[in-house]
Amino acid sequence: MGDGDILDLQQVSKAFAKRSGEPLTVLNDINMSLKAGEILGLLGRSGSGKSTLLRIAGGLIKPTSGRVIYRGAPLTGPAEGIAVVFQTFALFPWLTVLENVEAGLDALGLSHDLARRRAQEAIDLIGLDGFQSAYPRELSGGMRQRVGFARAIAIEPNVLLMDEPFSALDVLTAETLRTDFLDLWMGRQLSTKSVLLVTHNIEEAVLMCDRLLVLGSNPSRISAEIPIGLARPRNRLDEEFADLVDEVYAVLTARTVAAIGDFKRNRGGVVQPLPRASVNRMNGLLAILAAPPYNGSAELDTLATSLSLKVNDLFPIAEGLHILEFAELKSGALKLTAAGQVFAKSDSEDRKRLFREHLLRFVPLTTHICRVLHEREGGRAPRARFEVELEDHLTHRDAERTLRIATAWGRYAELFGYDDKARTFTTLASVQ
Repeated sequence: MGDGDILDLQQVSKAFAKRSGEPLTVLNDINMSLKAGEILGLLGRSGSGKSTLLRIAGGLIKPTSGRVIYRGAPLTGPAEGIAVVFQTFALFPWLTVLENVEAGLDALGLSHDLARRRAQEAIDLIGLDGFQSAYPRELSGGMRQRVGFARAIAIEPNVLLMDEPFSALDVLTAETLRTDFLDLWMGRQLSTKSVLLVTHNIEEAVLMCDRLLVLGSNPSRISAEIPIGLARPRNRLDEEFADLVDEVYAVLTARTVAAIGDFKRNRGGVVQPLPRASVNRMNGLLAILAAPPYNGSAELDTLATSLSLKVNDLFPIAEGLHILEFAELKSGALKLTAAGQVFAKSDSEDRKRLFREHLLRFVPLTTHICRVLHEREGGRAPRARFEVELEDHLTHRDAERTLRIATAWGRYAELFGYDDKARTFTTLASVQ
């Protein structure tokens, strides 16, 4: 543990049991330190284990191996001085704002008067003065999240863990709350010495953090560390800010492309996790990318801004196009391939034919489903048959999402049918 480190994760790994009972590693050999006076960001694609890692850092989940050191001592469970702000508001609907904030102080064993004073101070600090007697149902989403912040601040934590705290809010509300928090941080109005922020928003990460750790996936490990040396307050319009955003996009695209390649080489591609990308959204992005002003190529941050898409929405679509080889992800940009150019200019029938060809060629899971169906008498196979295979290599959530996406892509391409009520795949000849 280095000088100035408040929280230190040493060789932390986390595994969950597969259906067979064997372990499936989701976090592998994580080493990271949270230093006094810094906001450290955890950034990675959806499903990369960011939230699991944050919960381990807070003592809410035990690692399978490795250890967490908090202020020089091993962390064995939730500890005094560590507070968490979650993505969802997690308020007690039957309690007022003041009572919800006081509830966060119960574990400290404070006197009623001291707890009331601390809760009131936190409410005033976070901008909720006048709403002490209001119930959650009376508050907007932004105000309810402020209650969550007040509840965390009231315990006067050394470490504040934030799990995508602004992602459930609309853009303007999130910006206001983010700015207010940074004002408190820079004004040294918080007792908090360090912040660990899980985010999928690249601009938010560059705006708020002193250092970024990028997580790879399957299993997750720290694949890059990016220092953010910009002075505060930061301006999104500054050239240095834009350059750092571009750098982070480039790192994320490189890690995404590397992960896709690893699965194709090492696991035959059948268990390649598929991104949350609908055919309609991929078609739409292809059409936009092929037309002026992009003419086949665009920086991802430019696309995200012009389309008002969060990175967690844009990246899966871009990743889907890369997997299908209609576009190439490289150095923070998305460029149409020759096939992507043809696809964008084709009519609906030719698009479906081209999509079918690429699906069979570049997504082995759909080819595997078709082969199993044709080998079986009656051309039917239960969904569970493929779930079991995927869960030998992926988490339950990743396996479920991958099979759902493969099903949607395969149905669009008319490779097979699927009966959701019976949870059964069928060859098209068997579809009534």
